[in-house]
Amino acid sequence: MKAANLFRTALATGTSLAIALGTASCSRDYTSAYVYVTSAQNASVSAYGVDYQSGVLTQIAGSPFTAGIGQQPVSEVASPNGKNIYVISEKDSVITELGVGTDGKLYGQKDYTPTGTLPLSAAIDSTGKFLYVVYTLQMGYSTTSGGPGGVSIFPIASDGTLGTPTNVNVGVNPVAIAVSKPATTGATAGQVFVYVLDQEGGLTGGTTPYIIGFSQNTSTGALTLLPGSTCTTTAPTVCTGYRAGVLPSAIAIDPTTSYVYVTDKSTNQILGYRVTNSSTTTTLNGTLTALPTSPFSTGLYPVALTIDPRGKYLLTANYNANTVSSFSLNLADGSLGGTASAGSAQVATGPTCVTIEPALGIYVYTSNSIDNSVSALQMSPNTGSLSAVPNTPYPSGALPSCVVSVANGDHAQSIVNP
Repeated sequence: MKAANLFRTALATGTSLAIALGTASCSRDYTSAYVYVTSAQNASVSAYGVDYQSGVLTQIAGSPFTAGIGQQPVSEVASPNGKNIYVISEKDSVITELGVGTDGKLYGQKDYTPTGTLPLSAAIDSTGKFLYVVYTLQMGYSTTSGGPGGVSIFPIASDGTLGTPTNVNVGVNPVAIAVSKPATTGATAGQVFVYVLDQEGGLTGGTTPYIIGFSQNTSTGALTLLPGSTCTTTAPTVCTGYRAGVLPSAIAIDPTTSYVYVTDKSTNQILGYRVTNSSTTTTLNGTLTALPTSPFSTGLYPVALTIDPRGKYLLTANYNANTVSSFSLNLADGSLGGTASAGSAQVATGPTCVTIEPALGIYVYTSNSIDNSVSALQMSPNTGSLSAVPNTPYPSGALPSCVVSVANGDHAQSIVNP
């Protein structure tokens, strides 16, 4: 199955908390963060400022921005310093780099070509040195002559521009990727792991999804397979790894690099895994083991997930339920608390991506493809419960495919994985 993307088929807790957390934002015209929403139909990015007291969105002058955006943008990712966003356009296989101005406007642009075609998703390491782009078809294959995909590894210069990419071939239909933060404790201290979500792994034509694990060379960005993951050395390259449900859609890693989570949009579940960190069997570090408490129920058809900057809550965007599910994350064992019914909040129709702004870490936004809008929620930092922000939803470009946010100033970063 090559139709992995939805657009192939459907083409403050209170003022006191906001003041306490947002002093720097107050000095910046009350704008704590910026939100960017891609339009799959219009090849544009809508830009908004986030009011630090309420989470209300105000569209930025000049928005939507269209210069250089490729055809059918399907996802986007922000640099850790919030100075650039990278838009992934599937139809013409273009990666667009855009600079984020101090006014929230998008300035300049440069397009880049990945090492394969039909890119779907991307992730950046926490140092901001490497951009990893998952694409669906290796060179020599086409939509009529299907084959496996891979990962393009772009070095990122200090000004946000991209260098010449290198390539890693992976499974039959890779759809998402996540990069861990460097481990800070235990035997894996300093190590970075990269996990590719392969929707149709194994032998060509197979239907078993896998997570393929890699260790990152932090100097070059190169990827080396972890134990438990294998790839053939003869063409076409196919890989196997850790079983990942029926129709996995998104992947995220918690900030401590202890757990990996995957949404399965076919079974309406989250699958959880523990990241091995052993001082006695160091060769296995980075490998995954399914959590005994997994899976966890979500709303209907979860297509995206994110983890808040503190690593306390995990949120999923549920496309068919028009909801966001909120779960507490137990760092002791990786279990998720809350259920799809008790921990969900209504958003507009067809949410495709979910982001938590990284300035205050309490405002949540979804791109809604059917409703042509972006919804805004406020999350309690104490319970993870969600409530609607005034005037939500806000209009966006047609068929909004993804949403990302950056802080207006220096703040912690959230983990965003469409």
